[in-house]
Parts: sequence; structure tokens; C-alpha cells
Amino acid sequence: MRVEITDEVIPATEIVAELKAGADGAVCVFDGIVRDNTRGRKTLYLDYEAYREMALGQMRALAQEAVEKFGVRDVALVHRLGRLYVGETSVLVVVASAHRGAAFDACRWLIDTLKRTVPIWKKEQFADGAVWVDGEPFPEEIAVSRGAIADTGEPE
Repeated sequence: MRVEITDEVIPATEIVAELKAGADGAVCVFDGIVRDNTRGRKTLYLDYEAYREMALGQMRALAQEAVEKFGVRDVALVHRLGRLYVGETSVLVVVASAHRGAAFDACRWLIDTLKRTVPIWKKEQFADGAVWVDGEPFPEEIAVSRGAIADTGEPE
């Protein structure tokens, strides 16, 4: 598993290549990038901050839970902090598995759970102001027990 929080550019192509193995029939990638607008407002850049130690611990727990719950072989979770401009990768989720269904399901669950639970915050800077953004609502239809996260003090 590769779990990181970085202040540097995320080397997505390298991480995907490192995760692939002969037993894999699928590698699913979510490459979260900064878009140029939100709800009709022109985005200039995003600033990401985190409670780094807690975020890393929770990200490691999520990666391990994905392996156990979805039966995938390996996971990479990498999130960038600092100022990011349009087109830059803010978060990379890579899941390697023997089968595509498990890879897709685990990848979707990982990004949705990360955004909902991990203490990483973003401030969107627009041409006409700025706003701190909360995580997106978690789609209940793909919820999986968060037992591995319970060690962080959150209820199961």
C-alpha cells in the first residue's frame, strides 16, 4: 500500500505503474483535479490544509479496509496539500485487483469516504471571493462498515 500526504506534485503515472502486478486484471484510477469553476463561479486556485498525522492514520485505515472489504490486491491513496491551480491533481486513488468490479467499487468507496471523513479541508478562491468547503455528502448506497476507522474515536 502507498498512503501519502504531500506538498509536491503527485506523480500519477509513476504511482499507477508501481501498483500494477501480473495478478491484476484491473487497475482503477481516480485522479481528482482542480476544475476552473464551481457552481458557475470562476475558480482561481484551491488551498488544501490538513491535520496531517490524523489524516494519514485515517487514510491508512481506509486503504486497509478497502483491501479487506472489497478483496482488492493493493491500494494507493495520495493527497496533496498547499495551493493548487486549475488542472493540478489534488488527490489520487489507485486500486489494483484481479477483477474490475471490485476495483471500481473500492475506488469509488475510497474517494467518497476520504472526502467525508478524513481531516483535509479546502478553501476555494474565486475571482469574486473565497469559501471553505465541507466534504461532499456520502452516497449511502455504497456505504461499507467503517469499523477500521473506529480506532480514531469515530463511532462505527
